[in-house]
Amino acid sequence: MEETQHMSSDWKSEIDKTTLKYHKITLWLGVVFNLLFFATDYININEFWKEFLTFRSIVSLVCLVVVLFHKQLKISIQLMGVIPVFLISIQNAYMWSVMDAEHLQKHTMAYMALFIGSGMFVFYHIYYSIAIVVLSLIANFFFFSLNSNLSPDEILVNGGLLTLSVAIFSILLIRMRFRLTSKELIARFALEESKQEIQEKNKEVVDSINYAKRIQSALIPPKEVFKNILPNSFILFKPKDIVSGDFYWISELNTTKIADADNEKFVVFSVADCTGHGVPGAFMSLIGLKILNQSVKEVNVNSPAQALDYLNKEVYTTINKHSDSQSFIRDGMDAAFVSINFNSLMMCFSGAKNPVYIIRDKELHEIKGDKQPIGYSENHTPFVDHQFQLEKGDMIYIFSDGFADQFGGPKGKKLKYKPFKNKLIENSDKSIEFQEQELNTLFENWMGKLEQLDDVCVIGVKV
Repeated sequence: MEETQHMSSDWKSEIDKTTLKYHKITLWLGVVFNLLFFATDYININEFWKEFLTFRSIVSLVCLVVVLFHKQLKISIQLMGVIPVFLISIQNAYMWSVMDAEHLQKHTMAYMALFIGSGMFVFYHIYYSIAIVVLSLIANFFFFSLNSNLSPDEILVNGGLLTLSVAIFSILLIRMRFRLTSKELIARFALEESKQEIQEKNKEVVDSINYAKRIQSALIPPKEVFKNILPNSFILFKPKDIVSGDFYWISELNTTKIADADNEKFVVFSVADCTGHGVPGAFMSLIGLKILNQSVKEVNVNSPAQALDYLNKEVYTTINKHSDSQSFIRDGMDAAFVSINFNSLMMCFSGAKNPVYIIRDKELHEIKGDKQPIGYSENHTPFVDHQFQLEKGDMIYIFSDGFADQFGGPKGKKLKYKPFKNKLIENSDKSIEFQEQELNTLFENWMGKLEQLDDVCVIGVKV
């Protein structure tokens, strides 16, 4: 309610400024041109020049006083426009009453100019216009009865009817201008209010998303933590929006097979690509991160495939906890999950649609993931573990599809996986830092001025 009153106050204030400007112009025109027209009076109707000059001088003087001292006299803005039109109407009514038919006909143009001019400059409610026309008719009737020998028919034929028509037209013109201007101002201020409200809402949304980013960043391991566990690694992480539907995860595990055996160091890490990006994807990523953190505590989760099975079950249960059979949520994620035993250099991989690349001596080995995502079905086919014997110097890459799916290049097409693979192979023997930089350069150059299509996450690990 307060916002509506504030907007109403704003547009009314603006219309007052517009009205004041036009009415000052009207008053100055009344001061100057009303006196200038005396020259035509003196030439055409010389015998009445004194009376005409007196009338014109009084009207011009009143207009001058009003325009100069309207604030001190507390004259309303709309009344400032009424005064000159009304006074000149009375003045013209007297002047008409002493004219013969010939002069009356000539002077009709001056009277018409008054009403047309008022229609162009004055800016007030229609009841002021009606009042002026009614009072002008009364004044004309009074002065004609007092001074003129012309019959009503002669008055109407020699300009009265035409002037009355123009007066009525001017009423309609003033009313139309007033209504259109008022509507335009109301619409403009409503639009400005809406823009301001949208900006405020956008700021609230962005602030909320930025806060969500802090929460997501607290759950996604910082790159420093990742590199502490896997020093010879890089993460190319490029969210499309403030928050990301892609996420990565890592954990270090120490296990023993028998009581007197040496501890075995296992590192498990994953890249997941949630349904959507931005806020919806970020919500799903928080669920995925929480479940993966819980998975390392589960005694029945001892391999990448079991981790994905557990992730699938928990994601599906979490997002459909309160859903009935008619409203199951079919969102989820694709994922690549890797574990490396650094004692034996045995890698184990399982994927939900996403693969893993191993590059050795510039030769790429691809292990594909299962053709099913995470979270779409509680009764899915169990994921499969794939083992691969690593050697020192091997490069391991897991990633989301955002890199290969980016549109760009000279023809605005998808980058696709072939250039991605070629770049990985080309730089696989280079330093980790150089590989990350080259991948980022390829992506940015390919994207060019186009919008980033999806979140991007690529992890590279050198054994």
